[in-house]
Amino acid sequence: MTSRIQSALVPYAEFTRIGFVNILAFRLRYFTGIITYFLNVTIYYFIWSAVFRHTTGSIAGFSLPQMITYISVGWIIRSFYWNTIDQEMAYEVIEGTITKDLLKPVSVQWMWIFRAMGESAFRLVLLTVPTAIVISLIFPVQGPASRMDLALFLIGVLGSFFLMGAINFMIGTCAIPLNSILAMIRAKYWLIELLSGLLIPMTYFPKAIADVLAWLPFEHIAYTPLSIYLGRFSVQKAIELLCVQWTWVVILLFAAHWWWERATKKITIHGG
Repeated sequence: MTSRIQSALVPYAEFTRIGFVNILAFRLRYFTGIITYFLNVTIYYFIWSAVFRHTTGSIAGFSLPQMITYISVGWIIRSFYWNTIDQEMAYEVIEGTITKDLLKPVSVQWMWIFRAMGESAFRLVLLTVPTAIVISLIFPVQGPASRMDLALFLIGVLGSFFLMGAINFMIGTCAIPLNSILAMIRAKYWLIELLSGLLIPMTYFPKAIADVLAWLPFEHIAYTPLSIYLGRFSVQKAIELLCVQWTWVVILLFAAHWWWERATKKITIHGG
């Protein structure tokens, strides 16, 4: 049984390697990415400093040091969990090369996710860690509330990766019936930034809207792991939220598989 599992995973390990190696061709993009993420944190640092200028307390449950840590760590982990599965799938449909994926004797969904793992591994080394070092040296970023919070936070960040992978695969699959989804990808970019709590913590939303968003998976991409990092939840509550997060991971992965099977029943490819 073990040997069968290992044999089945060999192709996906190769996809991970391919994802890592392919990104090597764009190393400069990741060096400039460090500057981009640093600028993002700098902009929000000044915005939130202005918001808190006339108060020494907290706003919506966040003090200024917590908010600076929230946005700093938020952009750091984003550099890890973000991937471009949907964009790459969209270009493959436009170019007609998606047919090659259909011929491979593997799960197309997991092929893309494992390729994204390789990309995230590369990001971790050349983007996430350098970005974390630069930001931590310049801004007053607080450490995790406790070792337990750090461990739960890391589990949450891994869940964020799979949530983004499942969402992006579903959006990428839309390219099959729609042919071009570049506008959809741009809209998704800003919606995820907002609804995940990366730009604004969920406590800043009106309660009615926050209550609705709490039923959706998006806040578990950024808000949940970041709040755990800051120790805003008890250990029991943090574990409950991570269980919800990983339940969404399973649901979205199954939904993505179902959507792929349905979308590929009738496929028209131009180009190639």
